[in-house]
Amino acid sequence: MTDAIRAGVIGFGLAGRIFHAAVISATPGLELAAIVQRTGDEAAKAYPHVQIYRSIEELLADESIRLIAIGTPSFSHFAVAEQCLRADRDVVIDKPFVLTSDEGAHLIRLARERKRLLTVYQNRRWDGDFKTVEKILVSGLLGRLVTFESHFDRFRLEPRLRGWRESGGPGGGTLFDLGSHLIDQALTLFGKPERIFASVRIDRDGGVVDDVFDITLFYPKLTAYLRATTLAKAPGPRFTLHGTQGSFVKVGLDPQEEQLKSGLNFDAPGFGREPEGHWGKLHLEGAMPEGIETEVGDYRGIYANVRDALLGEAPLAVTPEQAWRTTRLIELARESSSQGRVLTVDFSSEP
Repeated sequence: MTDAIRAGVIGFGLAGRIFHAAVISATPGLELAAIVQRTGDEAAKAYPHVQIYRSIEELLADESIRLIAIGTPSFSHFAVAEQCLRADRDVVIDKPFVLTSDEGAHLIRLARERKRLLTVYQNRRWDGDFKTVEKILVSGLLGRLVTFESHFDRFRLEPRLRGWRESGGPGGGTLFDLGSHLIDQALTLFGKPERIFASVRIDRDGGVVDDVFDITLFYPKLTAYLRATTLAKAPGPRFTLHGTQGSFVKVGLDPQEEQLKSGLNFDAPGFGREPEGHWGKLHLEGAMPEGIETEVGDYRGIYANVRDALLGEAPLAVTPEQAWRTTRLIELARESSSQGRVLTVDFSSEP
């Protein structure tokens, strides 16, 4: 039997605790072997049998750690990933990948040079609602898709100015935070768009970073609308799809994040399942609306794929080149918003 791949997590905030440590420890074939938490004892209490380090250098000195997950603030992703790759470790970076496409290109070339795996934690490809959308599209029930809308609506009136995401420093804002997910999902479904138009702005009083965006991606005979806001007291549908033969509308967010925050684990009854009231509705010509059961979401899928890729048993699902394209579209969205015009999408500088 193959020994488990020993993994370390850098950072024990929300990302490190919920999206990496909890998922790695629940994925067969991976062993959560080390956590870097610079101060505090939360990691030691949560994982008493895991080695706790106080610095990245201490972690990298442990040669038994092959895979490293980076759950630090976004502005540090580039430097930390470069340090880990140069230490010949395989690396998972929490989204967003990095802050610029140039930084992304540098890491991709470095990973190739060192022959190391490099990927980004785009866990929302394993959301149950997204998996359901994929299934609906493959079925062809909607005919030719003409409109795709993806919303991530929240309501948080007061900016959290003390937190790095909303303090005005590098790497903050809703576009980096949620845009990384929505853009990655659109690219996964439809590939490279021809053009982009965006509005990236601040809607909340006292806000200092973008807290809302509207992005339009133009494809041949298809338009994708991506939106996130922090001022939606009545959230709109998570997904709306219109095709030549019907529509599919899905409300509610995948439950996994909230379930993990509440202390549930992946083996808990009903984990990753949505209540029937949140199932999407399929509307076809000449038929009554039909509820479509939401697929069961499972974030372990992304780390299971990383495991299999390291073992040479499967191709990497989230490639660094895909992450670079998401980063480039974030840059183009900001350019489009500041210039107030539609831009051509050019990926010619992709490494």
